[in-house]
Amino acid sequence: MNYQKIIEKLHHDVNTIPDEGVVASYIPALKKVDSTKFGVSLCTITNECFGEGNFEEKFSIQSISKVFGLTLALKLIGTKLWNRVDVEPSGDPFNSLVQLEFEKGIPRNPLINSGALVVCDVLISELENPKKELLQFVQKLANNKNINYNLEVMQSETKHGFKNAAHVNLMKSFNNINNNVDEVLDLYYHMCSLEMTCLELSNAFLIFANGGKLLHNNEQIITARISKRINATILTCGLYDEAGEFAFRVGLPGKSGVGGGIVAIHPNNYVITVWSPKLNAKGNSFKGMNFLEKFTTETASSIF
Repeated sequence: MNYQKIIEKLHHDVNTIPDEGVVASYIPALKKVDSTKFGVSLCTITNECFGEGNFEEKFSIQSISKVFGLTLALKLIGTKLWNRVDVEPSGDPFNSLVQLEFEKGIPRNPLINSGALVVCDVLISELENPKKELLQFVQKLANNKNINYNLEVMQSETKHGFKNAAHVNLMKSFNNINNNVDEVLDLYYHMCSLEMTCLELSNAFLIFANGGKLLHNNEQIITARISKRINATILTCGLYDEAGEFAFRVGLPGKSGVGGGIVAIHPNNYVITVWSPKLNAKGNSFKGMNFLEKFTTETASSIF
């Protein structure tokens, strides 16, 4: 299949559709991004990569980073994580407090804000230098040391993260946060401020298409069983209260971020990342959703 030709055609086609999205504004640093940016990168488990548009330009990956935190936590403590966070779709916005109060401080899943905060709490308990070791883990997955936190974005999130502070304090009141609240928030904001390109994200996520193994050296980073569980969680929870719509339209496990990125995984085949900053009403990239729907239709590569 000529992936490059298909990506180029669909990139052009989607660019002709009026973009109805709006750039995320609740994190002021994200408002500065050029809203016309549009990149696509696909990498296969046979170690081929293709791209079009702004696919080698770094952007704030935001909640896509929650998958990296989840993966490292599962690598460290395994299934004990599920005693503190569930694996059910939330059906509510990613920053909703309603369910968390009702369900006594146990987040619905690890990919909403409250769940990722619990994951950060686990990493702080298990790692000597959580920020450094999380970054090194992501660099290892991508086989690229040129990945770092964007401190401007991190500081912007810290100054305006009142609702995240509410989440972590509420969970602390239910004894589901073990460490200092400010330390948990600091790691969370660093994690969300990770800055990567579409190409780097596609490479980093290939372990989930490759049974938990790195392509470049065949190292088993996580077990195939854990990789399967992560893919399942991404499919059902990765786009928050639009996860069902994404599965219906695109048919792949996918994880989005309010920076405008979406990563989608076809197990045993490829990873494709799309970046376009304007978001739809659910907080997911408008062009990204359109592109991925057209791509899986054109290539007949949905998992269903």
